[in-house]
Amino acid sequence: MSGSFRERCVSVLRCRFCRHVLSSRGMRAVLLADADVQLFSTDIPPAGTVDFIGSCYFTEICKCKLKNIACLKCGNVVGYHVIAPCKPCLLSCNNGHFWMFHSHAVFGINRLDSSGVNLLLWGNLPDLEEATDEDIPGISEEEYIR
Repeated sequence: MSGSFRERCVSVLRCRFCRHVLSSRGMRAVLLADADVQLFSTDIPPAGTVDFIGSCYFTEICKCKLKNIACLKCGNVVGYHVIAPCKPCLLSCNNGHFWMFHSHAVFGINRLDSSGVNLLLWGNLPDLEEATDEDIPGISEEEYIR
């Protein structure tokens, strides 16, 4: 991951519909093909929280092959997985994240590092290990408001 992404905050991603934790490795992102689109992304498949729904499709903007993902708790579509990135997207500056979450369907809560004081940054995140719900410290109402 390039230096600019290493300084980004890690977020816990929760479904806006049922508040279920979808990933503990979220990052704010913008769509490569359209920088006006705000998203969240993660680098590994969210374990046991989402599943594929519907058929694969392509966007009009690029030739990436996509498939929607839905929250396993409530069934709402929360984003998509880039099944096969197109060459222009793969060659552009990207963070290597292929699991995308719509801002209208999820919200992110910044994680704190092990000290409990500082925000956890992607550069300090352990490699590719998805935390379970039990690994995520309780999120207070005050943190939801942030």
